[in-house]
Amino acid sequence: MAELVGNLLVAQSGGPTAVINASVAGVVQEAGRQECVEEIYAGLNGILGILNEELIDLNDEKARTIEGLKYTPAAALGTCRYKIDFNKKPEQAARDMDRLFEVFQAHNIRFFFYIGGNDSQDTANKIHHEAIKRGYEMRVIGVPKTIDNDLPHTDHCPGFGSVVKYNAATVMEIALDVGSMATDDGACCLIEVMGRGAGWIAAGTVIARRNENDAPHLILIPEIQLNEAAFLAKVRNVVEKLKYCVIVVGEGVKNEKGEEIAADKTQIDSFGHPVLSGAAENLGKLITQKLGLKTRTVKLGYAQRAAGHIASATDVQEASSCGAAAVRAAAAGQSGFMVKLVRQSSQPYRWTTDLHPLDEVANVEHLIPRDWFDEDGFLPNDKLVDYMRPLVEGDVKVPTEGGLPKYITLDKSPVEKKLAPRA
Repeated sequence: MAELVGNLLVAQSGGPTAVINASVAGVVQEAGRQECVEEIYAGLNGILGILNEELIDLNDEKARTIEGLKYTPAAALGTCRYKIDFNKKPEQAARDMDRLFEVFQAHNIRFFFYIGGNDSQDTANKIHHEAIKRGYEMRVIGVPKTIDNDLPHTDHCPGFGSVVKYNAATVMEIALDVGSMATDDGACCLIEVMGRGAGWIAAGTVIARRNENDAPHLILIPEIQLNEAAFLAKVRNVVEKLKYCVIVVGEGVKNEKGEEIAADKTQIDSFGHPVLSGAAENLGKLITQKLGLKTRTVKLGYAQRAAGHIASATDVQEASSCGAAAVRAAAAGQSGFMVKLVRQSSQPYRWTTDLHPLDEVANVEHLIPRDWFDEDGFLPNDKLVDYMRPLVEGDVKVPTEGGLPKYITLDKSPVEKKLAPRA
């Protein structure tokens, strides 16, 4: 592609993570080194904000504020779950594309970076192909982000290491608490974590185990259907041995029929999926009914993906590097790719970045290989442990004020609108 000069636009999409802002920092800091980039803009609340021409000028932010994004959780630019769907809503999708390119042209956007997971990479891919179709010179690069770790072709996803670090530490602390109160009556604690289709987050907590008696004692993931009888027998054996049992439950765990045990089919989300409502709670009731054991459930919820105070330094560095790599790729003439992380070795841990075509990334879900779990399906084996351990290494130094983290916020100077409001 010929040399291209113009403005840059970055946006975030989907569920936030502890390090999603580090990718924004990487984009902004690298863009400042590229002569082809003139203005550096961001879209508020992802593609939805761009459709509404709600842009902010990142050139107006202080350098220390941009650097501070590396230790600030949640989506500093705002996010959305808006989908441009040519299959189900072709007329609306066509209107959305027309509007997007009106915004791009009005603000001379020539470099577009979308930070997000599967649906975000699909959106980036559609915009890339639409630019080609319209003959509009623009370079589009996807930046990976998802705590679910389910994007294909990348060794892992920024955000994943930090959520597992928080969850594994929480499992260790809860286990100490539950174990200290264990009596002959027996007790069971179920800790529910995110992960609807892929069980990477739940499986990653296996690194909390230092010996065979440590928690988690069972880990349940969506990829392995739950055999009720085998599950109850396993719980009974652990309690008989230790007086207590700690179970990590992926929210999307399925029964032997392949049905999500927590699916509430009376409520449907924006993507057409039944709302998940309490996998751990349902299993706790089962254990009490069948085994007569006292159970408690802990649902980590948003806390697990927002825990900037215990983020992985490795994760922050990789997230920032992915943002910077995206800018370098676009400045070099690349478009229609997602940045990916490539593991060169695990011990010592070495990695680099590369590119993968968005056509092969969008809407493809990367699941845990079955041979990364023990034969009975209740605990990951050394393959997953070796994969996971480097990703949680290193601590992030977060400034504090009054004993609590002092995170940053952007000034969000608005870019002047040039178009009529979106119809």
